This record gives sequence, structure tokens and C-alpha cells, in this order.
Amino acid sequence: MTDVSGSTELHLDADSAEQMRAIATDVIAPHLRAGDLLILSGDLGAGKTTFTQGLGDALGVRGPIASPTFIIARTHPSEVGGPALIHVDAYRLTSLAELDDLDLDTTLDDSVTVVEWGEGKAEALAADRLHVRIARERGGELDMTNPEGGRREVTIVAHGQRWAGIDFTVGASDPSGDLG
Repeated sequence: MTDVSGSTELHLDADSAEQMRAIATDVIAPHLRAGDLLILSGDLGAGKTTFTQGLGDALGVRGPIASPTFIIARTHPSEVGGPALIHVDAYRLTSLAELDDLDLDTTLDDSVTVVEWGEGKAEALAADRLHVRIARERGGELDMTNPEGGRREVTIVAHGQRWAGIDFTVGASDPSGDLG
């Protein structure tokens, strides 16, 4: 983990959907609490929704977690007395004003909010946030018999005082052999 101009950055690799979920479940979820904002970015099929499924499982929210592309935002209430998971897909939103129309600021303090495609749109929601960038390995053809397969590089960038001093590697299982 390195400090990059006031933010903390961690790089991990995931070779499968299970490993993507494990990064969310084992590395990120243990540190989450109500009020946390995660912004996910990556190409189509990179694994943003798969990552969110891992978070939902770890947080014990009602599922199933599916891409909210056409609904834009879904609320998944906790089934274990924890915070709800608000899952937003900002892909079709063209401005911060459209994101603001979702009134996420009214639920932000009581929920864990995940915004897919939120880069350049959702940062204004909270100074303290995690940005999860998922880059799918390029080259070759996508294996349509296993679209969730293939190597991904997951970069987690923590912004703000909320995340100061958090060590994501403590207590986390190592889904990729790359922690530390």
C-alpha cells in the first residue's frame, strides 16, 4: 500500500469472479460502515457488479445483487441489523445534477453506497470515499463460454480522513497472492 498525494492505494489481481468477490468480501467489507461511499469504475464486463455482489454477501443484505442499469438505483436492506447497501449505476447519467436527483445524500449517512460508473460524477457526494478501479486484461478474444474469467487488476484508492490509517491487508485473506 502506498500513499499517493493524500490517498492510499492498493493493487490486487483477480483471476476469477470468485476472487473478485473475495476482494470485496475479505479486503473491503470488514472496514465498511454506514456512511461509506465506494465509486467503481471499469469497462463493461470488468467485474463491478460481481464486486458489489461480494460486498452484499459480506454485509448480509437482501439480494440478489444485479446490475441496476435500467433502474439506476436499488436499495438492499440489511438482514443482519447492519447498514443497507445502496447500489447505483450511473452509466446512463450524464451530469452531476442527474446524480443529485437521486437524493443519495439523504441515505448516504445510513447506508453503504456503491456507485458503478461514478467516476467524475459521484466524488462530490463525499470527501471520504473509496475508488475501486477494475481493469480487465486486454488482448485476445473474450471467452464467451466463461465471460467472468480472465485476469483483472483491482486498484483501491482511499480518499479522506475516514480511511487514514486503515490497513486493508490486516485480517484479509489473500485472494491473489498479491497483498502487502
